[in-house]
Amino acid sequence: MPEINGMQVPFIPIGGYRDIKHTPAKVISGNNLIDFKQIFNEELKKVKFSGHAQTRMVSREIELDPLQISRLENAIDKAEAKNCRDSLIMLDDTAMIVNIPNRTVVTMFDKEQLNDNIITKIDSALFA
Repeated sequence: MPEINGMQVPFIPIGGYRDIKHTPAKVISGNNLIDFKQIFNEELKKVKFSGHAQTRMVSREIELDPLQISRLENAIDKAEAKNCRDSLIMLDDTAMIVNIPNRTVVTMFDKEQLNDNIITKIDSALFA
């Protein structure tokens, strides 16, 4: 099977595939030309909130300011460096269960919701 830029393709382009030149995708932002890969990688590094976590934020009236989001991202970076998978991250009075490889907050609660004081299915805990 022929390859284009290292990917196998199930067809041969008209005119062959050996003369195809790879040029990275660029995005225009204002007056600057930015590499799409750079934008994509930056977006992947941002913390995401699952639908369940978003629902919990609204119902429990939990708000995170930009400084708290930055602290959360730093905690995720540290957990990632230690090969953690599902972590409890304590951020002030808010506890979050975070899937580290996906950088996704799965659920969150504040100290009033810690009725049983038991948290399961985590492999690490961090204090941000």
